[in-house]
Amino acid sequence: MARKKIKTENISVSAEQEKEKNISEDKENIFKPEGELVVDVFETDSSFVILSALAGVQIKDLDIAVEKEMMIIKGYRLNPDNSPEKKYFCQECYWGPFSKKIILPENINAGAAEAQMDKGVLTIKIPKIIGGDKKGIVNLS
Repeated sequence: MARKKIKTENISVSAEQEKEKNISEDKENIFKPEGELVVDVFETDSSFVILSALAGVQIKDLDIAVEKEMMIIKGYRLNPDNSPEKKYFCQECYWGPFSKKIILPENINAGAAEAQMDKGVLTIKIPKIIGGDKKGIVNLS
């Protein structure tokens, strides 16, 4: 079972700067198709959990980051048979870049998030902050 540490950033950006950045990114990527990652998001008593089936992708090839109150998962799925001679009857599998943005709740410790991949299923667990302490407590074992 592979594990990955998740990058966290606390970025202070004005709403106007964020809007300009999003418009600029939209203009750059308007003609670039990108697949959307399908996820299940749920909570348990102790954590916030994100699950996604990612067949053909290794965890080392994923970029998982937390920016402000949002988790962003990005990756690239290579086509295992990129032969120019093939003629499709049906093509439903997506090959190429994919991403997903997930809004996170306030009561989590994003700095302690962990991701692991087992049999093609990505599992990201983010511990909840217990009580009213918004700073979070990281338990060391």
